[in-house]
Amino acid sequence: MNFIFSNIKWIMFGSGIITFSMILSTLHPTLGLTLTFGDTLNGDLANIIVRNWGALIALTGGMLVYGAYNEPNRNLILFVSSISKTTFVLLNLIYGQSYLTKSGIALVFDSVLVIIFVSYLLKQNSKK
Repeated sequence: MNFIFSNIKWIMFGSGIITFSMILSTLHPTLGLTLTFGDTLNGDLANIIVRNWGALIALTGGMLVYGAYNEPNRNLILFVSSISKTTFVLLNLIYGQSYLTKSGIALVFDSVLVIIFVSYLLKQNSKK
């Protein structure tokens, strides 16, 4: 637990860079979906939804990088990121079981980050 607390800046920075890489889905929706799920969607609506999804995830990654260096906003950023990542994991487990082979790495990564972020927040809260 002390490892997480003393290294949260670097954990946030590294996970933020990796999370920000989802900007790829904003720039190239088909490639982003193929790399993440091994499948794709077609049409204008798919372009809107996937590009927006990629932008929101990239925004979360950018916030994690920002929060790594801006301690006053860190708790809010970790809270929002934890909700976003938990939502992604749960939706995939509920509706995306056929994609788990391809999306499994992202699900494990996000699950570990949620555990780390929530652990940090709980320890931070207990210090107050």
